[in-house]
Order: sequence, then C-alpha cells, then structure tokens
Amino acid sequence: MQTPQITDSHCHLDFPDFEGQRDQIIADAVAAGVTRMVTICTKLKNEPLVRAIAEQYAPVFYAAGIHPMSAADQPLVSVDDLIALAQHPKFVGIGETGLDYHYTADSAEVQQQSLRIHIAAARQTGLPLIIHARAADDDMARILTEEHANGAYSCVMHCFSSSAELARAALDLGFYLSMSGITAFPKSQEIRDIFAAAPVDRVLVETDAPYLAPPPHRGKRNEPAYVAHTARVGAEVFGMDYADFAAQTQGNFDRLFTKAAAYKAAA
Repeated sequence: MQTPQITDSHCHLDFPDFEGQRDQIIADAVAAGVTRMVTICTKLKNEPLVRAIAEQYAPVFYAAGIHPMSAADQPLVSVDDLIALAQHPKFVGIGETGLDYHYTADSAEVQQQSLRIHIAAARQTGLPLIIHARAADDDMARILTEEHANGAYSCVMHCFSSSAELARAALDLGFYLSMSGITAFPKSQEIRDIFAAAPVDRVLVETDAPYLAPPPHRGKRNEPAYVAHTARVGAEVFGMDYADFAAQTQGNFDRLFTKAAAYKAAA
C-alpha cells in the first residue's frame, strides 16, 4: 500500500543540528511520504545557505525573513529586499516574521515595524506570509487585521499554539493554521480543541524541525519525516482517516503556497 503523501510546511534544514546529515534526513522524509519541505530562513545573512539547500534537493523549497526574536539585532529588511529574494523559483513564502513577547518584549516596537514590512512584501509578491506568534495575541490580531484592511494578503500562523481568539481572528481573515508537534503532546488538548473548531480546509502540518518533535520522538531532535506523526494526531482531531487528512493538507498547502504547487506542475 502506498504511503500517503504529505508536506512539511515549516522546518529549518540550515540549522547546525542537521550539518553533514541532510542527505539522510531528506531521504528519510521522502521515505515517510513527505513530498515537499519548506525550509525557513530566520536571519537574512543565512539566506544564501538556505537557498543552496533548496537548490540542491528537489523536494525542498524555501522562505526567508527576519524572526521576531532577531528583529532588534538584525538590520531591518526592506520590502524591496524581500521582493528581490522572491524572484527565485523555489522561494515560496515571506518570513518567518511576527511578534514574540515571551523573551523579547523589549523589542516590541521594532518587531511590529518588521512585521509590517514583511506584510507589505507578502501583499506585493502574492506569496503567503509565515507568522510566528508568542505571548503577543492582542497586538498580533490587531496588526494582521489592520493590514488586511489596507490590502489583502495570504498567511499561515505557523506552529499555532496561541489563544482561540487569535485563531478566530486569523481564520476570519481567510488565513491558515499550522499544526506542529505541540499539537500531538498529551497536555495540548486545548490546542487540539482550537484546531477541531477550525475549517479542515484551512489546516497545514509542519515539524519546525529541529524543534518540537512529536511523540514518540519528543525530547529528541525533530526532522521532516516526523510530520507524519503530527498529521496522524490531526486526523484524529478531525475524525478522519489518515490518508484522507494527509490528502486534505496537501490540497490546503497547494492552495496557500501556489508557487510551490505550480513549480511541482512545471518540473
């Protein structure tokens, strides 16, 4: 029987955790049914390495932006910089960007400025915005809504583990929520309930590898192959057969990450 196909919509293959092992990591992912991986650049100085990984491996696409926790110690990116990067055929999303007040609340103002720049680039390129949100729900909902009123753009709330209120605000704007390994943790019933209340056609799956490995690998290094474990929990949340849920998330990814979907068709 064929392994259901699935996409890891968010991982970090450039991180040192995978150094010297990428061939094996990507081969293992493909063997697990992972047809595509989007590797995310979090500091623009690392963009050449992230781009090279996407160029080397057929299943790998990439996105780039400035992570909110780095917003204060990296030069502010310009909209034009992001638009220029987006010309690459395997560059499929803007970010990750967002707000993180858990550790870096002191840089809230520059984080918000950086976020609005990334939103403008998403709007102008037509590529989805990739959002990291932690301990900043009110500001996040406000800025996403304000900016959407200024001109539509598409977006995924990566590794969603925030409040039901932020989920509703994002879904009301037509955005997507992404399930990470956190959703599969035994104590994450509240997050599973938030996903269960969301439209199933607005859900993606991801690893955020090397972080947040789902059971049975919790506490170890995460890798793209493990997205299937999270998706099996997702299937339970929606009361679906795993193969059907995997197919649903594939279609959802294609609808949001249109450039990746078109690349597949053109290859």
